[in-house]
Parts: sequence; C-alpha cells; structure tokens
Amino acid sequence: MNKKKAKLQYKHNSFDIVEEGDFVLCAISGKEIPLQKLNYWNVELQEAYFSPIEVDKRIKILKK
Repeated sequence: MNKKKAKLQYKHNSFDIVEEGDFVLCAISGKEIPLQKLNYWNVELQEAYFSPIEVDKRIKILKK
C-alpha cells in the first residue's frame, strides 16, 4: 500500500485537509504521523509534532 503525505491547514482545535493523504511529518523528528493519531501542532508555525517531547523541543528552540 502506498502512503501519501497529506497537506493540512492547522487551526486552534482542528485542522483542514488541503491535500488528501495518510500522514504528515513531525517538524522536529521527521517521523510519520498518521492523521488519525495527530494530536499536537502549532497554528502559528503551521507544523505538526509526533508527541509532547517534540513540542517541548520546539519550544526550547524558539526560546533561544
């Protein structure tokens, strides 16, 4: 089965699918995140995160 990367528009409590796909990539780790498991993203930066660990890493990078 071929998986396709989705393109999303992140909102505060949801996201819109701009281009259909099965997953997005974590902005920090590069891990694939299935859309049904996507729970963490940043609206202002328009990027997704695999877990709270990657969210914490992004926050630390932004504080530098």
